[in-house]
Amino acid sequence: MSETPTLRLISTGKTFKGKLCEMVDSTQMFGYFDWHHIEDLCDYLEAYEADEGVVLFREGEPGNYMCLIIDGSVDILKEDSQETNKSVSIVGRGKTLGEMSIIDGQPRSATAVVAEPTTLAILTKANFQRLIQEKPALAAQIMLRIASLLSQRLRVTSGVLVDYLDN
Repeated sequence: MSETPTLRLISTGKTFKGKLCEMVDSTQMFGYFDWHHIEDLCDYLEAYEADEGVVLFREGEPGNYMCLIIDGSVDILKEDSQETNKSVSIVGRGKTLGEMSIIDGQPRSATAVVAEPTTLAILTKANFQRLIQEKPALAAQIMLRIASLLSQRLRVTSGVLVDYLDN
């Protein structure tokens, strides 16, 4: 009999802060932030371990958190016209997912399934709103970083689309 894949809370930011800060500092998303900003950010994060097969979120569901992958990988799936999930990307260490919904409040644009045992830090929408109120300069830095990442993704997608249309 196989076990059901689970998502386990390792700790909230304050009780696991030193280790969490080191993990966040090693990521592409936040690695260039000053250490004191990383420490501040970690007060708003929760750390989780997820088994392979855990569904982090489903396409069409409301989005109330974003994930930062500390270690491991997540498969991003998009439903096609026959309602079959197709893998569109594998997101690995240091990358984020779910940030669009936390910003624009729209439903999830894809499904995210853990591809291998993964450690992630989660920033909930409620904690992000608290961060905006309590640390507006840090929140603005995070928003700029998210905007930059989304812009990069859009450029890549546009390039892929042009290549597809040319064929």
